Amino acid sequence: MASSSFMAILTLALLLQTATSSAQLSTNFYSSSCPRVFSAVRSTVQSAIRNEARIGASLLRLHFHDCFVNGCDSSLLLDDTSSFTGEKNAVPNRNSARGFDVVDNIKSAVENVCPGVVSCADILAIAARDSVAILGGPSWNVKLGRRDARTASQSAANNNIPPPTSNLNQLISRFNALGLSTRDLVALSGSHTIGQSRCIQFRPRIYNETNLDSSFAQTRRSNCPRASGSGDNNLAPLDLQTPTAFDNNYFKNLIQNKGLLHSDQQLFNGGSTDSIVRTYSNSYNTFSSDFVSAIIKMGDIKPLTGSNGEIRKNCRKPN
Repeated sequence: MASSSFMAILTLALLLQTATSSAQLSTNFYSSSCPRVFSAVRSTVQSAIRNEARIGASLLRLHFHDCFVNGCDSSLLLDDTSSFTGEKNAVPNRNSARGFDVVDNIKSAVENVCPGVVSCADILAIAARDSVAILGGPSWNVKLGRRDARTASQSAANNNIPPPTSNLNQLISRFNALGLSTRDLVALSGSHTIGQSRCIQFRPRIYNETNLDSSFAQTRRSNCPRASGSGDNNLAPLDLQTPTAFDNNYFKNLIQNKGLLHSDQQLFNGGSTDSIVRTYSNSYNTFSSDFVSAIIKMGDIKPLTGSNGEIRKNCRKPN
């Protein structure tokens, strides 16, 4: 009897341990401690997007690149210190991740209404939601209660963020390792319905690959010379049709072999994800609702909660 009671307690403890991280996140986490957090974030994001529509995609990407490296803990925002090398200069982020100044502005606005309460990790999650909604996409209730990491890891950023050279199996396994399904992978890749990419990221595709529309390749080559080092930072829209509208044209482009990145076109190239791409290209509503489910799931990746981590005063440095 004692033994079965012990086993029951042990099982319960394991279940609680598994549920703890996401259970401690809640959509009403700041309802009494900082009820004005959402209006403070949204007005700052709205103003930034009004100034430059592309910044919405940049803010959304910061949330992704944060969560994929040791969980959603805002480690990406930390500048290098004497004790660690941060993630901003990791290969996937160098000359690429942007919007840090906007995050600083959001943090200032939030600190003005409730100092020392809201984490930078939660600010990234709310700013991602607001960016999508302001650019015409869905909205959702953001789960909150994450705390901020005191350190960062450039090597983890180099190893954990899938590069644009990834093939389908590599993408699936990377997402699966973080608890995200193949369908989540395709839905979250739909983030590329907004934003821009640099020539250095898509040059190999437009000059070397055959599964792409020839007129599309010609258009992209006009602004991205073949020679490495020439025009590396020239930009092209990830969705050639509506680069500042969150819609399902990204998937329609893939069906026409007009994916800009190698990793984009991998989602529609005779493999297991073709049918999901077709579904999303035919139904914005299905894509939209799957995207919401997937980004909420992504926001649950290994958050620091309770007494772990801290609430940073300045998103760029530990307290």
